[in-house]
Amino acid sequence: MAMGVSQDGDEDVPMSDINVTPLVDVMLVLLIIFLIAVPVVLQTVPVSLPKVRYEATTTKPENVNLSVKAGPGGECEVYWNLTKVDSKELLDRAVKKLEDTITAVGGVDNITEENMPEAHIRGDINTPYRCIGGAVFTMQRAGFARVGFISEPPAGQVTTRL
Repeated sequence: MAMGVSQDGDEDVPMSDINVTPLVDVMLVLLIIFLIAVPVVLQTVPVSLPKVRYEATTTKPENVNLSVKAGPGGECEVYWNLTKVDSKELLDRAVKKLEDTITAVGGVDNITEENMPEAHIRGDINTPYRCIGGAVFTMQRAGFARVGFISEPPAGQVTTRL
């Protein structure tokens, strides 16, 4: 390294300025390295998401329609179609519904995804999750493989496939 010397009058005084060019070069190289390395470090699971904004629900007569809302005092109210049911009655009705469906198609060997009933849950916006989660859990425990949520799209939006 060389040291610059400036001449102020008669005395030779060392120059006190620092050359920042090497520091800037090192910082730019580090910045480029981090910009390349960060996407490699972030690990994500590759998932192919559906390209549907809203998909119309096809209602079949064998589907079960549940409505869930919060009742007075924070208790959960579940309605099978228009009949209010408690947790045990919901499980019993769901099991009976599946048994009747299996009998109607001629046994377990004839069950396909097309003839299996689905459970459609309409949850009130102010309902606590424990109420809706309890209904989902009960339907899955009964044996329903497909449990879905019915929602209302915002007004003015067109439901189209992308």
